[in-house]
Amino acid sequence: MDKPKYQIVADEIKEKIINKNYHIGMLLPTEKQFQDRYNLSRYTIRQAMDLLVSEGYIKKKKGSGSYVSNKYLSSNQDKSLKKIGVIVTYLSEYIFPNIIRGIEKELKKQGYSLILASTNNNHEDEKQCLEMMLNQGVSGLIVEPTKSNVYNPNLSYYPLFKQRDIPILMINANYEELNLPYIAIDDVKSGYLATQYLIDQGHEKIALITKIDDNQGKLRMKGYFNAFEQSDKLFKGEYIYTYNTESRPKVIEQIVEHISNRDISVSALVCYNDEIAYDIIHQLRQCNIKIPQDISIVGEDNSILSRLKELNLTTTAHPQELLGTKAANLIIEAIEQEKVLKSELIDTYIIERSSVKDLKII
Repeated sequence: MDKPKYQIVADEIKEKIINKNYHIGMLLPTEKQFQDRYNLSRYTIRQAMDLLVSEGYIKKKKGSGSYVSNKYLSSNQDKSLKKIGVIVTYLSEYIFPNIIRGIEKELKKQGYSLILASTNNNHEDEKQCLEMMLNQGVSGLIVEPTKSNVYNPNLSYYPLFKQRDIPILMINANYEELNLPYIAIDDVKSGYLATQYLIDQGHEKIALITKIDDNQGKLRMKGYFNAFEQSDKLFKGEYIYTYNTESRPKVIEQIVEHISNRDISVSALVCYNDEIAYDIIHQLRQCNIKIPQDISIVGEDNSILSRLKELNLTTTAHPQELLGTKAANLIIEAIEQEKVLKSELIDTYIIERSSVKDLKII
């Protein structure tokens, strides 16, 4: 559903205040000037201004006009409510339910409630989630970054939490532009182990499919490179497939077509995660390509998909519930002990199953 016009105007003014295009104490244009600028009725503009007043972004002075307020920066949170905000990219898919379960169990144990939101890996949704958390008065915030490997227009929201003394902890990835602590799997090692395992099994022509709008994909690709370099072997550029959130189906279809038509001569494939491996294996089987007899496949994350009987996928470890538990403990320590959070990487290892053919066996 499209936003009402007054909400669109309010959001644009709010963004200019947050980005300091409109400074605190600054006299804003008149309602008539906003009418002319947006070509909207006086009633619609007044609705937008009233909304901004209620949210603490502006204040009206009778006979003088509307001014930028700093009320939205003041922390009106009730510490006794002990609310923790958690923003993830997806709520019900893949590894996220286990991570959320770990966070929720630990928060409940220590007397905190959970406010949960999802960005769907979309910047506009992330913006709404951050605004909601600011308005809810959370004591701390755990965030999985949205498209962490591309520029994010919402970065200016994060200092607002710091100004309110609300600690933030990133999970799974981080925004390199911001100096914020994070907890994640060692993604470079994960990509390295997945690739090195195949090399150890005698594979040299190894393709990679990885995600490039999230930082994990870039790091796992680095692990792929490292494995070849340390094994003194060469990889081919045409064996590397990259996708983003929107292009995923098309790229999966492309790599399946290239393998089935023998457009690339590879004996193995490293997948960004088990979900990608699952989709590719399903489509390859429809082309009568057998796993691992015709091609070996390694996933990453040890999700529930990898443990399906029909898949039995070799993958790398990703203790999702442990990650959630650790994240919850760290954010509580930051709140209650005012502890300065430090970034932490969780170790990983290869989990052998039956999706890889040993080429060294004669």
